[in-house]
Amino acid sequence: MYSELFFKQLWEQYTAKTPSADKVKSLLESEGNTIFNDHIAIRTFNDPRVNIEVLSRPFIAMGYEAKGEYYFKAKKLYAKHFEHKDNPNAPKIFISELLLEKVSLALHSSVQKILDQVSPEIFEAQDLILKGRIWEKPLYSVYQKFLEESEYAAWMYVNGFCSNHFTINVNKLDSFDSLSEVNNFLKSNGFKMNTSGGEIKGSPAQLLEQSSILADVIEVEFEEGTKQITSCYYEFAFRHKNIDGNLFTGFIAGSADKIFESTDMVLQGR
Repeated sequence: MYSELFFKQLWEQYTAKTPSADKVKSLLESEGNTIFNDHIAIRTFNDPRVNIEVLSRPFIAMGYEAKGEYYFKAKKLYAKHFEHKDNPNAPKIFISELLLEKVSLALHSSVQKILDQVSPEIFEAQDLILKGRIWEKPLYSVYQKFLEESEYAAWMYVNGFCSNHFTINVNKLDSFDSLSEVNNFLKSNGFKMNTSGGEIKGSPAQLLEQSSILADVIEVEFEEGTKQITSCYYEFAFRHKNIDGNLFTGFIAGSADKIFESTDMVLQGR
């Protein structure tokens, strides 16, 4: 049994940064749907203080186990996904990390200095993922410098530890039969989709189709003043059956690569 309270706190933290998520959920519920979560995604660095092994600890304690692993060469990322051993209805967990040994020495050193600001005991907390940005107020100049090399690093610097996105299980929606129907419904209600790599990433042949709305843009306090920066987004997943007749439970690296870009300020036209 996984912790309902922990996931409730994750959702509340996420929606506080992502007002669109509550709006989408309410819209779909108004059409007679019950919302089930397919997976939750989390971002981090591969520094040993905050890497995948560290952030997965509370989920492992709840009965999750590692399943697939994924590499994103261009973005210099590595990821694992976790599934609950006994509860197939528990949301999957997808944790990615920036490979610091693959980035420039300047970016690597900057990330280490940021983490060095933090008291070591904070890294030991079981609820680290709920703590948000645990370092000092960010500098906009540093954010911009990170953005030149890695949008992922820049996003982490500003947002810290939180759910990067929740994902609606489209298979369990009652009033929609396909992901394209969901996308069209969202667009008709004013939401902008991530079109990087196509509005729908993946295909029935790959056993997984995914889409997402663009991340919310929120005001963030920097040392230099208030700026508008992307926070989090809502994703939608439709899974297909494999040759054994079971729904595919993994992920497609090429699709996830494009889903990552939902937080890209460029897609926001900024």
